[in-house]
Order: sequence, then C-alpha cells, then structure tokens
Amino acid sequence: MTSTPINPPIKTPCVQVCFVDPKAQLCVGCFRTMEELGRWTRYTDDERAAIMTALPERETAYKAAKPVRQE
Repeated sequence: MTSTPINPPIKTPCVQVCFVDPKAQLCVGCFRTMEELGRWTRYTDDERAAIMTALPERETAYKAAKPVRQE
C-alpha cells in the first residue's frame, strides 16, 4: 500500500483582513499586490519568501502616504 505524501501548507502573510485599496492596488491587510494575491499558490517558496521580505517596507510606505485624519 502506498501513501500519498501530504504537502506542507503554503506560508502566507494573510491576516484575514482582505481589503484592496483601489488607489494603491494593495491589500491593506497583508500588503500584497493584486497580482501577488492571484498567483500566490503558483509562486515558488523562494518567490514567496522574497515578497514576504518586502511587505514590512510596503506597509510603512503605505501608512506614511495616507493623510492623517483630524477629528
């Protein structure tokens, strides 16, 4: 009897806050682009790791570019 190997889950930065800012074209939950979201499962582990490395910088730039709301 042969068993089917189970693939480990794909690592993802998803935080289940899925909202794409139409102007920035980024998910404001994980800061991936629309292309990255759509192709995530087809990227290699190295490609996903490279994208994940870039996400903190994208988040910082996105937040810095947003106007401060005065209440």
